[in-house]
Amino acid sequence: MEARRDVFQAIADPTRRQIIGMIAKQPLNLNTVAEKFDMSRQAVSLHIKILEECGLIMLKQQGRERFCEAKLDKLSEVSDWVDQYKQFWNVQFDSLDNYLKNKKNKKTNAKGRSKK
Repeated sequence: MEARRDVFQAIADPTRRQIIGMIAKQPLNLNTVAEKFDMSRQAVSLHIKILEECGLIMLKQQGRERFCEAKLDKLSEVSDWVDQYKQFWNVQFDSLDNYLKNKKNKKTNAKGRSKK
């Protein structure tokens, strides 16, 4: 059994990121999406399938055509994950900044005392 793909796998590929960017502006039919890429329609269809499995797009049938519509709320998973590490690194850099300031102040104070 194949594990369900997640949003990180979907955005890992530059072609899929381009597709998301295209359909985020407006829903497009599959042929219009495929025409924008220098690859087979089957390859584009595979990218579309992965994006759909990850919940980043929804396919809607309108007459004889299928349209891709963006569902960008799933990207909040990426944003949340990035924010978690952003907060972690901000704390680390603040600690380093404080350490370096204290070290500099101690050095300055030591020089001032030795001159007296």
